[in-house]
Amino acid sequence: MTIEETEQEIIDEFELFDDWMQKYEHLIELGKSLPIIDTKYKTDDKLIKGCQAQVWLHSELKDGKVIYTADSDAIITKGMVALMVRVLSNHTPDEIINAKLDFIDKIGLKQHLSPTRSNGLVSMIKQMKMDALAYKVKRE
Repeated sequence: MTIEETEQEIIDEFELFDDWMQKYEHLIELGKSLPIIDTKYKTDDKLIKGCQAQVWLHSELKDGKVIYTADSDAIITKGMVALMVRVLSNHTPDEIINAKLDFIDKIGLKQHLSPTRSNGLVSMIKQMKMDALAYKVKRE
């Protein structure tokens, strides 16, 4: 499945809910299904800078695709990182670097986040793209 197809799948899911309380509940549920990061990667160097909550992100390159695992100590933030892992994991570095991630605006996520959570989301995306760029540079 392409990044755009996954984004559309998420847009369709969020359209099923009438209000933002239901969407937050869905986000929390998504967080519960997040592939948990191995505890050996829950270290300070894996913490995403700029997040109010603690968010650990680990990536590795397998068969030319970046695989992300993550965790957070906050339930909404965990849902946000789960969305990003779902969209970007298992894609090539180039696909990740070039992903527009329009779904974030289309589901209305940014305007329903506090400024600190919104900054955290930007930091997550930035770190995931930086990891992908690092893998791309290593391969070239």
